[in-house]
Amino acid sequence: MKLTRKESVHRRHRRVRRKVFGTAERPRLAVFRSAQHIYVQVIDDTKQHTLAAASTLDPELKANLSSGANCEASVKVGQSIAQRCASAGITKVVFDRGGNLYHGRVKALADAAREAGLDF
Repeated sequence: MKLTRKESVHRRHRRVRRKVFGTAERPRLAVFRSAQHIYVQVIDDTKQHTLAAASTLDPELKANLSSGANCEASVKVGQSIAQRCASAGITKVVFDRGGNLYHGRVKALADAAREAGLDF
């Protein structure tokens, strides 16, 4: 039986999470992409703590975006999470694409975060 798109993403996510683990020194930058929005969190897996987060639903970003589901929005979220990490003293992270392919909105977010100063 053929897998649905959601099942494929879930399977890839489980495979990625087996290999990717965030620590206090190098937390995990986890990306979740929905049809309408994109969300990103910086997580310390040892303490199970979210250190920073950003999404297209944040009031300061939402006001400037026409849509939360395009590469332009992902770039803004990537820049925002990099600024929040810098203010929290985080410079290095491990990237967790969350079962999504490294393409399009996920790639745009990652590139923007790198350009804004995050190291991964």
